[in-house]
Amino acid sequence: MATQHGCVHYNQPPARNPQGIQRLPSPGVCKPRPKQLFYARHARSCHQLSGNSVSVSCSFSETSKDVNKPVKSSDFSSQASVYRSIHFKRPFLHNPPRQRKLDGKTFCTTEICTFDEAPIGVPSSISEEKIGVLLLNLGGPETLHDVQPFLFNLFADPDIIRLPRLFRFLQRPLAQLISVFRAPKSKEGYAAIGGGSPLLRITGEQARALKMALQAKKIPANMYIGMRYWHPFTEEAVHQIKKDKVTRLVVLPLYPQYSISTSGSSIRLLQSIFREDPHLSRLPVSIIESWYYREGYVKSMATLIEKELLNFSKPEEVMIFFSAHGVPLSYVKDAGDPYKDQMEECIKLIMVELKSRGIDNSHILAYQSRVGPVQWLKPYTDEVIVELGQRGVKSLLAVPVSFVSEHIETLEEIDMEYRELALESGIENWGRVPTLGCNSSFITDLADAVIEALPSASAMSISRNIDAEDDTDLVQYVINLFFGSILAFVLLLTPKLLLAFRNSVL
Repeated sequence: MATQHGCVHYNQPPARNPQGIQRLPSPGVCKPRPKQLFYARHARSCHQLSGNSVSVSCSFSETSKDVNKPVKSSDFSSQASVYRSIHFKRPFLHNPPRQRKLDGKTFCTTEICTFDEAPIGVPSSISEEKIGVLLLNLGGPETLHDVQPFLFNLFADPDIIRLPRLFRFLQRPLAQLISVFRAPKSKEGYAAIGGGSPLLRITGEQARALKMALQAKKIPANMYIGMRYWHPFTEEAVHQIKKDKVTRLVVLPLYPQYSISTSGSSIRLLQSIFREDPHLSRLPVSIIESWYYREGYVKSMATLIEKELLNFSKPEEVMIFFSAHGVPLSYVKDAGDPYKDQMEECIKLIMVELKSRGIDNSHILAYQSRVGPVQWLKPYTDEVIVELGQRGVKSLLAVPVSFVSEHIETLEEIDMEYRELALESGIENWGRVPTLGCNSSFITDLADAVIEALPSASAMSISRNIDAEDDTDLVQYVINLFFGSILAFVLLLTPKLLLAFRNSVL
């Protein structure tokens, strides 16, 4: 465990040499987004806060008069209500809400910006309300035992595996099948980074830092964490929000860019929960769908890249390699997912910022973590690394651009798999930019985003599901029916075939 940028980082990549470089031996729906940076209006002055050791919780409901005062932890509620989602009933989740303690985890210390008065544009009546901020994220298994049920929850989401509406009844059987087959390999990955995902711990640190940043700006707020596929689930967070009698809520997905399968999935689940509760349906809510274009995020990313480049002996020769989480190509082409456009725009904004600092390195964007036989966004990260090695690139700086917390896709996929692939491909110098975590300027900008969103909060509108299909296309309907029937037949036979195979082997 190491401390960097004022934040605790877990399961860091292998130690670097004194120059900071890992020397590799020679080989043997969506609303349109503004097209410019979103600049904050307020002047800033920063100071360093003293660190406090506290426990992670999904609800940070105590309001401290002193931002340096530790916030006591509270247990997750085991009495969370059961809600119905848009596509399926809530009980599909493996390991439903439970009471649990997370003692011994620590929050980061962070630099935050302070104001002498409440920020401009926020009426005093709003700052006096009971404000809640709900951070949405993916979630991750905390132990190896959690891996298979976590994968089931992931693949049972219709926004992850998009079956035709006629065959949605196959969602859970298919999720069960995939999760059982993928669990062994996934467990190997999680074992390599310490036996579980640090995502909840780091998200808790970010929640604490954001709470302090808002408090410093005279906006006391309760912080809540809602994970999509593991504890604390979104339903648990909403239950606590209702219990705390929050009067104004800002929803902040911790994904810089919007995608159907990330922010979109979490937001639609939230809509379905609010739709079924008379009290929640009237609660003023503001949702920040994406924030990749904000000044604080762009500058924070540029600063991290600039710092890592200085660790190379020849920084100007380093290729900046942006690696983003991929999505199936059909999401973009057929469902209108803006993720690809937003990601490309995000890279342009970061490179413009770097160029303004005199950094004009070559760069490339690729997409990682593809699953299954379908086409995903290209180019693929692994293929690009091999190609760069063949082209004679010797120094590569990997930038995980779609992640703000360390987790398996950074700690294992990038730091281990792609680093090894780079070695085999002839790349000699490898570096990796850390995720933003509790970076002070990043957290401060998130606080600004929350404050700017407060006045626009209103009762949540329930929009038409983005992946709804038009079943009036007879040809497409017949095709879906044919292949869906084959899939159903395979799924029905698979358990018997597996059992027969196991019996024959034994």
